Amino acid sequence: MIFVKGLPSPPKCRFSRQMIELLDESGVPYDAFNILEDNEVRQGLKEFSNWPTYPQLYVKGELIGGLDICKELAEDGDLVDTLKQ
Repeated sequence: MIFVKGLPSPPKCRFSRQMIELLDESGVPYDAFNILEDNEVRQGLKEFSNWPTYPQLYVKGELIGGLDICKELAEDGDLVDTLKQ
């Protein structure tokens, strides 16, 4: 599950767009939640994850990270395996 500003079509910020591009390139299906539509979720997720920015990627309820971490996973060839956990 990816929590982003906007939806995959169209994202509302460049970081969300880049994250969506990474996930699309992986070929692994994912769900998205537009945090701009629910401020309670937006603020609550920041506290829950102790991660202050969006997008945020979760796999099986566990925070994987934001765009920088996902870029690193993709560069190392580990993103697809992480998403398939």
